Parts: sequence; C-alpha cells; structure tokens
Amino acid sequence: MRRFFTFATLVLGTVLASGFAAGLTAAPAEATPAACQQRDDVLKHLAGKYREAPVALGVTNTGGLVEVLSSGEDGTWTIIVTSPTGLSCLMAAGEGWRPLEEVLAGTPEA
Repeated sequence: MRRFFTFATLVLGTVLASGFAAGLTAAPAEATPAACQQRDDVLKHLAGKYREAPVALGVTNTGGLVEVLSSGEDGTWTIIVTSPTGLSCLMAAGEGWRPLEEVLAGTPEA
C-alpha cells in the first residue's frame, strides 16, 4: 500500500486542490489538468519505478482508453484512463494483482 501513496498522493492532492480552487463547479477536465500527464510520461514512470506494463485495456463510450498495468510477479497494479487528447490520469493503484487464469486455476500466490 505504501507504493500507492508515492504516486497517488501527489496526483490526488492535486485533484483535490484544483477542485477546490475551481469552486467544484468546473467540468472534470477543467478541474484537474495538473493531475494528469501525457500517456508516454505516465507509462515511463510506472515502468521505471514499479516495473508495470499494460496487461488489459478497453475503450470507453467517450473515446477514452482505460488501461490496467501490472508488475506481474510483484503484484502491483495501476489503472489509468487516457483521454483522446493523450492525457492520462491515475484512477486506482494497489497490490496483490493476479491474472484471472491463476485465480480460476487455484494457483497460490507467489
């Protein structure tokens, strides 16, 4: 859980601060520009610091790209959403990621 606070604390703190500064009335894209970074920068950071890489993705009905990144053996994971403009925002992060195939097969955690 400590890993979550290193990246997410900065991002979430910025989201909250910009939300309050905007009077909580602005649209999400307007209220949180500092909380998001270019996708390439986010992927480089997560790969370098946590050895995470994309393991699943999907496209939202508004054209956003949702990605789950995982470190594999370490079990850390992050979910990011990238807007059509290329800005990626952290949505969630944690530990204990296991592929569904392992869970269904009853493979014990490493």
